[in-house]
Amino acid sequence: MSTLSSTLKTPVSALETPLKFAYWVPNVSGGLVVSTIEQRTDWQFPYNRELARIAERSGFEYALTQTRYAASYGADKQHEATSFSLALLGATERLNVISAIHPGLWHPGVLAKWLITADHLSGGRSAVNIVSGWLKNEFTGFGLEWLEHDERYVRTEEFITALRGLLTEDGYSQSGSYYDISDFTLSPKPLPQAARPHPEIFFGGNSTAAQAAAGRTADWYFSNGRSLEGYAENVDGVLAAAREAGRTPKFGINGFAIVRESEAEARETLREIIAKAHRPAVEGFQSAVKEAGQSTKDGKGMWADSSFEDLVQYNDGFKTQLIGTPEQVAERVIEYKKLGVNLLLTGYLHFQEEVAAFGRDVLPIVRELEADLARAHGTELDSSLVPDVPGVSAEEATASADATLSPERSAA
Repeated sequence: MSTLSSTLKTPVSALETPLKFAYWVPNVSGGLVVSTIEQRTDWQFPYNRELARIAERSGFEYALTQTRYAASYGADKQHEATSFSLALLGATERLNVISAIHPGLWHPGVLAKWLITADHLSGGRSAVNIVSGWLKNEFTGFGLEWLEHDERYVRTEEFITALRGLLTEDGYSQSGSYYDISDFTLSPKPLPQAARPHPEIFFGGNSTAAQAAAGRTADWYFSNGRSLEGYAENVDGVLAAAREAGRTPKFGINGFAIVRESEAEARETLREIIAKAHRPAVEGFQSAVKEAGQSTKDGKGMWADSSFEDLVQYNDGFKTQLIGTPEQVAERVIEYKKLGVNLLLTGYLHFQEEVAAFGRDVLPIVRELEADLARAHGTELDSSLVPDVPGVSAEEATASADATLSPERSAA
């Protein structure tokens, strides 16, 4: 097994904590790539309920439910994220489910109340991902104000500040450009847990404004897929803002996983995905997100440097290069841990089978490499924090997928 050699940027103490793994909930049609290649996945609940159970039995600790209102990038059907997340929480025992929401479409007080209720119903497994919003039609079509790029992050920062205050304080007040809250108390509060003071708040974006807002307010910073060099730049921006605010956020990155028996097979799958791209849908998405990404003052917004090929996976998941054999993908994962990543958010062509395979074939190698990395720097991986799960066989995953795919499944 080869050893890669990126510079260690994460604190040595963080090497003791095992990486966490998440998957994108496919609650929108069309799968996770905008391509006519077969995707044995489905946007409806029966498939997703079984997928969530497979994921938590395979070592995944988080799932992220997507939020969309207007059809975009080839997805013509979508379920609302918070209600779908609540159903998944009810169908599982250990999985933490993150609901993506948009400020401007939600008020922080309403979201705080929903989040507290979800937390109690799930035994403390609810979380939220704050998405500042890039799809203009989702706001203007509802008759809501559309803000320019950096101003959206001003609103987002106020939103997260208010959300955390309402989750944790009695008689909370806040006066700002977008939210005025006066002496307001929500009761009950979220379930008390030693590992977290309130349901976790995730937040993402590649721009300078997004990095600064994340550093000042978020528990977790999510990045779109990035190269090792690009991700290091993102982390530096977030950490600079976090240090000024006296905070220590955690870090996650998106990656589309293509794990096959040989690297050649994995690379051929990527080639086929791109060759069969739905060109009108990708080009339409590219036009919308390029405008959003390049509208920042310094031109460093999300998708600002994404090519057509990158955008076939609409969160730049190919850039992370989780492509190859189980050993190669595990080694790549460790390179991101060295840069400070605490969580990998993954997408797949065939979710049920490939989530099970990732847990079975990749995660054990990751744990071995994490232990080696920790020992090489004079510490030990805390194996008590690795989820103790039974795993899912290839036969079980395939049978489950066959049983739960609907006639309207997201396939070519």
